[in-house]
Amino acid sequence: MTRTVLESKTKTVVIGFEEPFCVIGERINPTGRKKLAAELEAGDFSTVERDALEQVACGAMVLDVNSGAVFSNRMAQDPRYADNNFVEPPLMRDLCARVQALVDVPLCIDSSVPEALKVGLETCEGRPLLNSVTGEEERLELVLPLVRKYNVPVVAISNDDSGISEDPDVRFAVAKKIVQRAADYGIPAHDIVVDPLVMPVGAMASAGRQVFTLIGRLRAELGVNTTCGASNISFGLPHRHGVNAAFLPMAIGAGMTSAIMNPVRAPEMAAIRAANLLMDHDPNGGDWIRFARILEAMKQGADFAEAAAAAAGAGRAGRRRARG
Repeated sequence: MTRTVLESKTKTVVIGFEEPFCVIGERINPTGRKKLAAELEAGDFSTVERDALEQVACGAMVLDVNSGAVFSNRMAQDPRYADNNFVEPPLMRDLCARVQALVDVPLCIDSSVPEALKVGLETCEGRPLLNSVTGEEERLELVLPLVRKYNVPVVAISNDDSGISEDPDVRFAVAKKIVQRAADYGIPAHDIVVDPLVMPVGAMASAGRQVFTLIGRLRAELGVNTTCGASNISFGLPHRHGVNAAFLPMAIGAGMTSAIMNPVRAPEMAAIRAANLLMDHDPNGGDWIRFARILEAMKQGADFAEAAAAAAGAGRAGRRRARG
């Protein structure tokens, strides 16, 4: 049975066919978040710290840490800041160190810069997930040696030198190529987590059906775990959270085992908790019952993050009393 093992300093998270769906929190990412990028440029990590705590409280099992910031002000003063190879490695080190100091969950090191990936691997405690390798020849040659050297799992994105294909058979072939090339480095299939690339259903009506079929093939034929950027499916549509909340349990039913997503959204997290229950990945319904208490607290006026944080605090206090 395919099991992708991730570790922090003291916690282990398993992504697997018979495991609860793994929620990878996406919010520590300055790409497209100008305010966050400006804060990081000023050395202010308060939003990162808040995002780390909120995401874990709301149910993230792993946190994605992306260092893709643009430091516009520094760039005007020093041209080196126009180069991500200069900006991202030290930023990745700071991000990983600060997040690990606050929360004890495995990290997903996310960068297009190989040196930033390497720095993240050196900084992380435990066994992080590396994000990512593609089918592009240069990327394969740069990233797979890191995966092998540090003995970590990696997200494999199903595009190659020809770009992103709308044909799911082509995307499957790219994923197969990555798995085979990884094997040449001694990297087992259970350490490859394939992103089959979810297309926006607003632009491609068959996007949902396509990816559900592709997930099934990846599981049956390659024996790999899968992930995706969950919100891609709803891009450009109104009421995106409703679409996402429908998509996620359908993807879980098709065999998807994780997603990179915003966990600070009650509709999506409720859908995942219910799917875990229905897939028999929630023993005795314990997680669903605990989540239902959070929903009840929201009826009293608390927002999701507040209610989830309060429930997490109550749970820790109860465990301390039980041990005492």
